[in-house]
Amino acid sequence: MAEMLLELAGIGKTYPGVRALDDVSLSVRRGEVLGLIGENGAGKSTLMRVLGGVIAPTQGVIRVGDVEYGQLTVREATRAGIAFVHQELNLFENLDVAANVFIGREKLMGGRLKLVNNAQMRASVAPLLARLGADFSPDTLVDNLSIAQRQMVEIAKALSIDARVIIMDEPTSSLTISETERLLEVIADLKAHGISVIYISHRLGEIMTCADRVVVLRDGRTVGELARNELSHAAMIRLMIGRDLKALYTPPKRASEAGGCDIANLVTTAFPDRQISLSVRRGEILGLAGLVGAGRTSLARAAFGIDTILGGEIRIDNARVNVASPRDAIRHGIYLVPEDRKKSGLVLELPIRENMTLANLSNYARMWLIDGAAERKVAKEQAKSLSIKAPSVDIEAVTLSGGNQQKVVLGKWLSMKPRVMFFDEPTRGIDVGAKSEIYALMRDLADRGVAIVMISSDMEEVIGVSDRVAVMHEGGISGVLERDQFSEYNVLRLAIGQTLETTEGAAT
Repeated sequence: MAEMLLELAGIGKTYPGVRALDDVSLSVRRGEVLGLIGENGAGKSTLMRVLGGVIAPTQGVIRVGDVEYGQLTVREATRAGIAFVHQELNLFENLDVAANVFIGREKLMGGRLKLVNNAQMRASVAPLLARLGADFSPDTLVDNLSIAQRQMVEIAKALSIDARVIIMDEPTSSLTISETERLLEVIADLKAHGISVIYISHRLGEIMTCADRVVVLRDGRTVGELARNELSHAAMIRLMIGRDLKALYTPPKRASEAGGCDIANLVTTAFPDRQISLSVRRGEILGLAGLVGAGRTSLARAAFGIDTILGGEIRIDNARVNVASPRDAIRHGIYLVPEDRKKSGLVLELPIRENMTLANLSNYARMWLIDGAAERKVAKEQAKSLSIKAPSVDIEAVTLSGGNQQKVVLGKWLSMKPRVMFFDEPTRGIDVGAKSEIYALMRDLADRGVAIVMISSDMEEVIGVSDRVAVMHEGGISGVLERDQFSEYNVLRLAIGQTLETTEGAAT
């Protein structure tokens, strides 16, 4: 048996009126990949914040090697060799990649001025990026990187520390299949060099691929542990939610209808030399697949009026609509659930009720004053309908789990009258139970005649949820798949710009 590297024994954490952690224990051996799973709100993030020294436990002991701590500080955790890859990106957009990797640990030149040695930092970061297969350089400004690329910077930051334990919290939530595969290769390499990984993910397939052992949390408690030979989707889900989950996806109840949204020869600022033509029928969920940077999000942003439309047209129920701003889009019933809900979908400091009515505030105004009673009534109705777990609609959105925050974003639009809805990575960072609820909500909307476009990098999600799948490549639509054509192989061929193959092998 490999030596014990880390132990958390009897960890508890109590907030006023809330028992966030209750006698949680786990251990990690040298060179082991420990999967840590549980629904949103199960206590995973709180436990990792205790381990990282961000918060102090109410009770329990932390052992790192031969050293025992009642609590850790952030500095002590770093010195003990504990590194984080956070789900929520903590980068400075106005600095380059190298500066972000070494933030707080800058390499300095000699002399009295102690100037930052940017050249040395960039030279140190270059091999880390190469190891991750990143397609950007150390001197790239973070503001110019996509979410997936920023996630890679977080991983490089963790690798830059001489870490003994790396905690990865949803590290692939914004990565493509190829990027995810590369990360799993990196994890295998870390393991081979004696570095331990605590891998937190709602993507159970990844857990089965990389984990040597899995610990499951539910309601702040350890409810089970699975050895490598015991791992299965069913076993993990059963422990996570306390019951068997028969189906993750809700099938359609009726056929799609005529009408919906037609996009013809649309030209966006992201790809000014490409035209996009796409149709999604009323009552249909159209999956929009493709590699990161293919233009999926820019299409959604243009349709919602965030980005300028340079050419082409949008029709809803066969009537042309002019969308020059989000206000125009909302007026025509075109709504967007954005990829980054915290940055673009919510005002985190505002309560649930104000977030839910923000897009339609004039509807709650009486003589230039907000009718708080009407606002609260609608928010309570949506919170109940969406099963939002919160003690009150008056609490700030920042206090909610990722799944419940996403439901608040949905509640904002569902309180109005959607005709077309774009969902951009709707289940990013959401647990398997909440995913099932989001899928059911999308299907319910479709069954009510709404045209749904779902952008997702999760292949299982795209294939499992969609009625048809459109695939983008370098700013254009490379193909549309009907259900009898669904396969990862077909989606990937179209995503890299190739054509499909007939059964005889000829290109179509």
